[in-house]
Amino acid sequence: MNRKLKVLLADDSAEFGHPCANLLKTYGIDVLSLPKDGSRLAAEVKRFRPDVLIMDVFMPKLDAIGVLGQLKAMDPKTKPVCMVLSKSDNRLLESELMKAGADYYFLRPVELEVIAERIFQFTGQTAGGGRKREQGSLVSDAEMELMVTEMIHQLGVPAHIKGYQYLRCAIILTVKEPDYVGAVTRRLYPAVAKAFDTTSSRVERAIRHAIEVAWDRGDVEILNTCFGYTIQNDRGKPTNSEFIALIADKLRLRLKVA
Repeated sequence: MNRKLKVLLADDSAEFGHPCANLLKTYGIDVLSLPKDGSRLAAEVKRFRPDVLIMDVFMPKLDAIGVLGQLKAMDPKTKPVCMVLSKSDNRLLESELMKAGADYYFLRPVELEVIAERIFQFTGQTAGGGRKREQGSLVSDAEMELMVTEMIHQLGVPAHIKGYQYLRCAIILTVKEPDYVGAVTRRLYPAVAKAFDTTSSRVERAIRHAIEVAWDRGDVEILNTCFGYTIQNDRGKPTNSEFIALIADKLRLRLKVA
């Protein structure tokens, strides 16, 4: 199995840095977040050896062009993909950054999912660390299981409870057949129950328990990144079908990157 992607993010703010890091972690990416400090960032690249570097154009002590200048001496095989964020739609600035060695220029505000998509496109990998596949090909069942496992683990669903297995199976089935979302009780629960030689009602209760445990014990920031609209009011939990549908939809979006 290939190693995880490593991303060095020069932003540890609550407004952007934390949500961005949390989203990337749900993709199975190892993220190191630092304050916006160009000098420290340049030094940390040599220690952390990231696959991707994400930074703002303007930072204290050293701006993005200065950081890129220091990275020019690196071996091209180990030099990270450099992505730069800017609030300025300035073609001259963008041109200067690209000449200095930047690989991609994001204009703020930018959707976090787009950042994740560009990371996979530029590194040639998929979520979970696998190599990028030829367009139109499908991931294997083992790869799909790994992707789902990593995501629900990040969300705080403990592996030792029964609902963990049922939830993983339900999400995989829904990724493969989206129509299950409209027939959770009638079709999805019975399909999972058949796979585990149990009953639909037990599957439903176990999945509900797994979601409740994640909401009670999971990382609030990561949950908020994925389910922000559902946990604003007293940590309200999504229904089983909402949870399964959203995770399956995110996975389908990731597979389009491959």
